[in-house]
Order: sequence, then structure tokens, then C-alpha cells
Amino acid sequence: MPVYTNIEDMRRHYARRTPKMFYDYAESGSWTEQTFRENSSDFQHIHLKQRVAVDMAGRTTHSQMIGEDVAMPVALAPVGLTGMQSADGEIKAARAAEAFGVPFTLSTMSICSIEDVAAHTTQPFWFQVYTLKDDDFMRRLFERAKAAKCSAVVVTVDLQVLGQRHKDIKNGLSAPPKLTARSIANMATKIPWGLEMLGTKRRSFGNIVGHAKGVTDPSSLSTWTAEAFDVSLDWQRIAQFKKWWGGKLIVKGIMTPEDARRAVEVGVDAIIVSNHGGRQLDGAVSSIRMLPSIIEAVGDQVEVHFDSGIRSGQDALKALALGAKGTYIGRAFTYGLGAAGEAGVTKALEIIHKELDTTMALCGETDVKNLGTHNLYVPQGFADPTVKL
Repeated sequence: MPVYTNIEDMRRHYARRTPKMFYDYAESGSWTEQTFRENSSDFQHIHLKQRVAVDMAGRTTHSQMIGEDVAMPVALAPVGLTGMQSADGEIKAARAAEAFGVPFTLSTMSICSIEDVAAHTTQPFWFQVYTLKDDDFMRRLFERAKAAKCSAVVVTVDLQVLGQRHKDIKNGLSAPPKLTARSIANMATKIPWGLEMLGTKRRSFGNIVGHAKGVTDPSSLSTWTAEAFDVSLDWQRIAQFKKWWGGKLIVKGIMTPEDARRAVEVGVDAIIVSNHGGRQLDGAVSSIRMLPSIIEAVGDQVEVHFDSGIRSGQDALKALALGAKGTYIGRAFTYGLGAAGEAGVTKALEIIHKELDTTMALCGETDVKNLGTHNLYVPQGFADPTVKL
């Protein structure tokens, strides 16, 4: 494996190794991609407060997320099509997360099914669901997650209407990939990826094909997807999902204090401040700028997690210091997976952990749970989207 010293090293290798349509799927946002860019760049406005002459021995990044012990408060976010970034990618990522001691969240739009991942892991993982109209399919999804011993469900609430991602349309994104002159020419340059994909039987959406009504093969999937999402979603529907599931439920896609308070009223176990990685509402404020006001609104009433834009352990530390109890990486682990498979995901986690641990020490903290705004210099107006930085 090449020498990777940061997540950007992995992204560059990932770009060379993975077919363009799948690289672009991960490394893009909707419309102009403003929010996609600002999710990461806005971290640069927050600076760290260095401390010296502090005993830095005995440091720990161990914490808890929704009552589960974690080696660091960093989970693998749900990412669709992970199994097209690397053959059996969800299984590889889940095994790496389990070995490292952090949560793995399986997407409904995964290539490997819930059952596939459960068969190749020994510890419970989390399962992400969309808000779909088909009650029968949703109930069976929850039952399958229970049978797989998933310890939490993550309900994504910001996908009632799909944001347009220009690159996906131009690339003709599909799983398995459509064979056109352009896609064949590109895949022909990705020989290691192609050989891996030839060695697996998992090349379509394992949680949907053969499970959703009328979806028996990839060709019928696009019609189902176009009609499946519930545009009439409301908070009562989320409460219904909570009742059907009966276990710990996390809501992903909260971007305002008002919606955070509604989630508290429904009784969810945690909320994730997230704008879907800039893949939905382009022009939305970055997740990190919305985190402080949401923490202020619901602080101790519900566990607040953070997603979108993290590319380093320093980014994770900043979100934790602003009050998040847990953070998620999506693209960062995808880069590692596409670059070097399971070992690449492990390396991505090692990089994030080392950066988090070292930065924590240089900020004078020995326990990740003690991080707070006292460790940061936050510019005036940062948490107020009406103020221009």
C-alpha cells in the first residue's frame, strides 16, 4: 500500500483507481456544488486554541454514541453504491469499522445487502433507511434489520425530492454500470478495480432488487426509485417509523433549530446535523455553521451528531468542541476504500484518529469528552448564517 499521510493522499489514489462515474458520484454535489465545497472550507474559519505545559500523558479518544462504546466519536456514514467503489465494499468497510471500534452505517442503497454484511461481521452495525411510501417494504426493511441484529436505525429525512447532480446524469450512473463506449473506455483503464468486480456476484442494490415490489432486476430499479420517495413526509410518519422499529432511532438531515426541536418532540434518540454532503439543497448553509445554533436549541434534550465536510481529525475535533457528541465520515472512508479496499478504510480511520488525538493534545486536552468551545476561536457571526464572514 502506498504511504498515505492524510485523507487527500487517499482521494488522489482513489481518483486514479476507480471508474469516473463512481468517483464523480462520491466527489460531487448538486447544482453548482457551492454547499459541497463550503461544507469543508467553512471549517477553516474556526481556529484552534493551543495550550502548553499541560500533562498530555494518558490521552483517550474513547467515548459513546447513543450509549455504545466507541474508540473515537467518529462513525462511518451511510454511503450508497459503496460496493461499486470496491468489490463487496460495504462488507470491507463494516469489517474495518468493527476492528477499529467505531460504528458502521449501512445504506439502504448499498450493493451488499443487510444479510451480506451481517454474515461477515460479528458486532451489530447501524442501518440507514429512507422515507419511502411503500409501507410493506418499509416494515420488511425494519424486520430484516432486526434479524441482522442492527443496534440502531438512521432515518434520512432530507431526500423527499432528489437534488440534481449533473455529473451523475452525464455519466449515466447505474449499478451495475451501463456499458457504453465511453464507460468501457474508462473502465478499461481501471484494471485492478475491474478484476475485483469480476470476482464478486454483488453488483446491484442488494437491499432492493428482489425485495421491493416489481423490482426484479436493475432495469426495473430506476422506475421504482423515481416513485418510491415519500414527498408527503411529515413528523407523524417519522413517529410511525420509530414505533415500527422499536429500537434506537437517529434522524439524519437536520439543518435548523426548528426541525431539531420537532425531532425532540417525536422522541428520537439522536439527530444528525447534515445537509447530505451538499448533494441535496445547493446553496444551503454548511453543516458546521448550523451546528452551534442547533446545539443551543436542543443541547441536553437529545444527542446531537454531526455530518458533512469532515476530511481530517481536526475537522472532527472542531465539531466535537462545538458540542456534537459524535461525528460521521462518508467521503473520507470512501476514498480509502476505493484506493486500497478494507486496508484503505482502516488507514483512513487511523489517519483521522491520529489527527484527532494529536490535535487534542496540542489543545491541552487528554479526554475527547472534555472538548468544548474553550478549545476554539470561533469568529463572530459564524453561527449566524445572515452574517457574512
